[in-house]
Amino acid sequence: MKPILRFAAAASLALALTPFAAPQSRPLHQTPIEGETTEDKLAIAKNQQEDLLKADHLKNLRDARHLIELAEELKQELEKNDRHVLSLSSLKQTEEIEKLAKRIRSRLVR
Repeated sequence: MKPILRFAAAASLALALTPFAAPQSRPLHQTPIEGETTEDKLAIAKNQQEDLLKADHLKNLRDARHLIELAEELKQELEKNDRHVLSLSSLKQTEEIEKLAKRIRSRLVR
């Protein structure tokens, strides 16, 4: 019986302290600036979105270049070795290639 009471006391204490540990919520909207119209806000949002898309595009190009370099290095290493054994460095390169491909894909899907 005592373990159940201890559990209940701990659970109630945790529930009571939850509001203090929760992050403070911020307002969902900003206060409007005088003279700023809806069209101005839309133009600002559109420019911000375009800047983000351009930055993502540049990151994709950089990652694609790096992906090609890694793939070429892996190809050369595999051609150099006649054995049917994958070296540890080749395995690490394949993991890095996979990470880069996933990173590019996640940016394209957004």
